[in-house]
Amino acid sequence: MKEELAEIISQLQSIDSPTLSNAIERLHVRPLTSGYAGYDLRCVYPELESMVGYAVTCTADSTTEDATSPRGLLPLWEALEEAPKPAVLVIKDIGTDRTRSCHLGEVMATTAKALGAVGCVSDGGLRDILEIKHLGGFQLFCPGFTVSHGNPVICDVNIEVELSGLPIAPGDLLHGDINGLLSVPEEVLDSVVEEVGKVRETEAKILELARSPDFSIQALQDLQSRFRH
Repeated sequence: MKEELAEIISQLQSIDSPTLSNAIERLHVRPLTSGYAGYDLRCVYPELESMVGYAVTCTADSTTEDATSPRGLLPLWEALEEAPKPAVLVIKDIGTDRTRSCHLGEVMATTAKALGAVGCVSDGGLRDILEIKHLGGFQLFCPGFTVSHGNPVICDVNIEVELSGLPIAPGDLLHGDINGLLSVPEEVLDSVVEEVGKVRETEAKILELARSPDFSIQALQDLQSRFRH
């Protein structure tokens, strides 16, 4: 089973997020307006292959001056070490000023990668963007960058969070690229790659027709009718 999952994840890494989203839609496992994040969670390294990994979630506060955390980052690193791999850090800001927050830089990213993470998703700020790029293979999603780490505190670990309209529970499989971030329901893992092939085939036929001198609205309607049947 682990080998099968590893193969599926490898295949998902070569699929762009919009095509995967379309494939999930065709399987009717969730409402059309759920399962994806808003455009403020932007992909920092679009040149990388699609990020695929299991969520390790936490809340964090870097803008409250007197906030404290007795064990520092250790609870997060322990959760990451125990999580299925590949993993994705998911950091939900709960501080007093999200636009000035900062929840990960070079040192944290390097540590996270050593523990099996392939990326970090946060609705707060991140930093050390060039240094993290040089790590290779570690993706970031965030609304922007912040120069100072402020007073960084990890609060709760392995809890359900919501980032930019996307609910994320510990262990959720996330997929993201330059187009955005979505979750992949566990119940579609056995069928979604095959469905991606069907999406690509359908879109290829529409594109071929649209680029043809024989294109017309009637021809498009006829083609779409054949898809429905």
